[in-house]
Amino acid sequence: MWKLVLGFIVFAAVALFVLMKSGGNIDLTGEKHDVTGGHAEQAASDAASAAIAAASAALPTEAASAAASGASQ
Repeated sequence: MWKLVLGFIVFAAVALFVLMKSGGNIDLTGEKHDVTGGHAEQAASDAASAAIAAASAALPTEAASAAASGASQ
């Protein structure tokens, strides 16, 4: 039984060491309470999408097609 406990401790220590050295974002401080919940990022993304749509709608059709073909190349 003690061998199982020792094996688990050694395995956990090696796993944490490898993850920390590989640059993984390890946070052992517990649960975080984010009040924004990621909604602020979504709102910024929606605003940027709306601005791009408004800008492309303001372009004449020839300029919009030229811009679209230039962006894809």
